[in-house]
Amino acid sequence: MITTDELASRYGEPSDLVKRKVLGQLDRHCRNFIAASPFLVIASADAAGRVDASPRGDAPGFVAVLDEQTLALPDRPGNKRLDTLRNLLANPRVGMIFFLPGMNETLRINGRAEISTDPALLARFAVNGKAPLSVMLVTVEEAFLHCAKALIRSDLWNPEKRIDRESFPTLGQMVADQIEGVDAEAADAAVQESYSKRLY
Repeated sequence: MITTDELASRYGEPSDLVKRKVLGQLDRHCRNFIAASPFLVIASADAAGRVDASPRGDAPGFVAVLDEQTLALPDRPGNKRLDTLRNLLANPRVGMIFFLPGMNETLRINGRAEISTDPALLARFAVNGKAPLSVMLVTVEEAFLHCAKALIRSDLWNPEKRIDRESFPTLGQMVADQIEGVDAEAADAAVQESYSKRLY
């Protein structure tokens, strides 16, 4: 197994700028980035250290900056696995990466999260008269902008690189192939109903 010293020897040390760019709170650039972001991925881990990464998305600004140290993230209806929320009960540490469509730089946030069911906070995040069942409150410990190399290499935002959705099986078909006894058409119908009726 490779050691920390071997890693440092192989990769070298980060520049002074890279070391110093990590902030302990949200400055105006972080706040602006979050306000414009419609999508993020949040990573969490359970008590045994098993890690999960989950996508979150909504209209730009769906994550609220309550102050320079605190974010509020509404938990919209999903598959009811509650992986992230269950993890937070055992281990409050989270990592988040925010994306802006068309922009190759990203924003990374690391900190500690807790689950709130405060009625006033839930009401603040209601959409179409439907409030979330809970809100994650994230205390920011580290915030930093991440360079564009990964998204440049992936060419993620290039419309010419989008896959033809018809060339890929439907979600229902893939699940039916993975799980014995699942009907692909019924699974697709259930998914579409969820998309049309249970986004909030």
